[in-house]
Amino acid sequence: MRNLAGADTDADGTAEDDCALIARAVEDPDAFAELYRRHVRRVFHYLLPYADSAEDAADLTQHVFLRALESLPAYQDRGIPFTAWLFRIARNAATDIYRRGRRTVPWDHTAPVWQPFADDDPEAAVLRAERLNRLRLLIAQLGEEQQEMLRLRFAAGLRVAEIAIVLGKNEAAVQKALKRTLFKLKEQYDAEI
Repeated sequence: MRNLAGADTDADGTAEDDCALIARAVEDPDAFAELYRRHVRRVFHYLLPYADSAEDAADLTQHVFLRALESLPAYQDRGIPFTAWLFRIARNAATDIYRRGRRTVPWDHTAPVWQPFADDDPEAAVLRAERLNRLRLLIAQLGEEQQEMLRLRFAAGLRVAEIAIVLGKNEAAVQKALKRTLFKLKEQYDAEI
């Protein structure tokens, strides 16, 4: 199995490209490979916090894409981007894991952008790790819906409009909630310095 965490498979196509690929994939499942290539990295990084290991996240990612392939004939473009449809499937898979008792996110399973970088300067590395740990603790205090929005925005890289579709909410409400959440995190973070 490929290492999904490190594979450079993330390439965004346009919604029109996705629609054309979907139409081809319904007739020829081999055409689904391009949709997989475009979206696998984002789905993997979104699912990683829900899994016990990177291998489990890769397995879950494969499960999501198999479910998507099986459901592809029923997909209808009703103004909902394929990405949002795909992340609904991923979110349902993540919710299934969450319901089975997984309530915490190990730090090493968060998106790489939130993790400390290797640094030649040990003091700088320690300070960076402390700042990131403080941020992690603040995020853990947020409600599940706020955390989910942050995962969809930063781990999955979805746009606000796509997050709104995945969550079944109004785009303006999601944008406002994200801004409030980020403002609250910044305010709390700055207050602790």
